[in-house]
Amino acid sequence: MTPKISRFLAEKRPPMPCLVVDLDRVAVNYMALRETLPEAEIYYAMKANPAPPLLGTLADLDSSFDAASAEEVEQCLDVGIAPERISYGNTIKKRRDIARAYDRGVRLFAFNSDEELDKLAAEAPGARVFCRILTSSDGADWPLSRKFGCDLEMARDLMLKAADKGLEAHGISFHVGSQQTDPEQWEIAIDRAAMVFSDLRDRGLRPKMLNLGGGFPARYRGDSLPLHHRRSRCRPHRSGADLAQGL
Repeated sequence: MTPKISRFLAEKRPPMPCLVVDLDRVAVNYMALRETLPEAEIYYAMKANPAPPLLGTLADLDSSFDAASAEEVEQCLDVGIAPERISYGNTIKKRRDIARAYDRGVRLFAFNSDEELDKLAAEAPGARVFCRILTSSDGADWPLSRKFGCDLEMARDLMLKAADKGLEAHGISFHVGSQQTDPEQWEIAIDRAAMVFSDLRDRGLRPKMLNLGGGFPARYRGDSLPLHHRRSRCRPHRSGADLAQGL
């Protein structure tokens, strides 16, 4: 608990239970992540906490945002975040929600299936798309690869189909699981993504983005591995011109 939060609780005595967030600490953590990964573009996952003051704090720091629903897209736009700073990162979306986001200017969408690709081609023509691959979640408190992602061969084929359908085959994403305590899992996942990049380049595509997905552990009751130590354990290949990093 920060001194600022302690003072707030003592002075305001809000009803319990409640969640109190120190926006100054949010800013410090954001800057630490940006300094540790200077080549990455930071995307804040809206599902973590969509409170407008928090979104505004991060927007002022030039953060980008990962939305998992049309409502989260609207929340970003309502606080003045430009649509080009929003990624619609959910791999399963309703047609009307894709169209709604596209009409508001969002041009970056995730997918990992033929069905989703067909919806994107129809409702978001010319948009940039990235395919989520399966990877190991060993070491994570909450594995996510059981729910999302496809194998490498399927990812390659989907990206080729995306280009054929007039979409921009922009990149590859993965997620090593939330509260991931093993830094080597990012190295494994980056190596897997590099295989897809190589296959696509052999077939004439030039994807530009690698989305590292997030999952860095936060401090709860015990300490977590410092950011700079995690980076030293995992040295990513430069598979694209830019790296998109979920926060």
